[in-house]
Amino acid sequence: MTAPSDTNRTETLARELESAFRNRADLYRLMLEEMRAEWGQEAAERVMIRAIERRGREVAAAFAGLGPNDARAIGEAFLKVSPDGGRMYPTEVERFDGGIAFKVKRCPLKDAWRDAGVSDSDLATLCRIAGAFDRGLFEATGIRFENATWTPGHGEGCCHIRLSNRD
Repeated sequence: MTAPSDTNRTETLARELESAFRNRADLYRLMLEEMRAEWGQEAAERVMIRAIERRGREVAAAFAGLGPNDARAIGEAFLKVSPDGGRMYPTEVERFDGGIAFKVKRCPLKDAWRDAGVSDSDLATLCRIAGAFDRGLFEATGIRFENATWTPGHGEGCCHIRLSNRD
């Protein structure tokens, strides 16, 4: 048996990573459906948002040493660790004094939900739920965080995130 070439291995890993993110999307979708059936829409959404935001706060430890007036540095660090060198979540980036903003042009979670045939209403709900991770992550650093997740009429992209210094 011969070892795969570095190119083949890289391509395989990129496909597997995409698949893992799509699997995460499917889990969110199925958990929302089950929780909605058990507890109703509001409770299901509230619990999912709380858990996903909590996970974002846990991951914020990666920004140790950066604080409420390091918005641009936090944003740059976030972009540096974007999966597959940023190819999974391509962004348009705007840098400004005291901060950074990015428009996510593609999201594998949103793609998976579209492929699963979810309604626009459920797609907006799932995007809002998934966006809780970003809120937990960035708010834990103390910076100002604004996020507009996808809604019908929002266009083909995904969320728009703006980070700015607290002071």
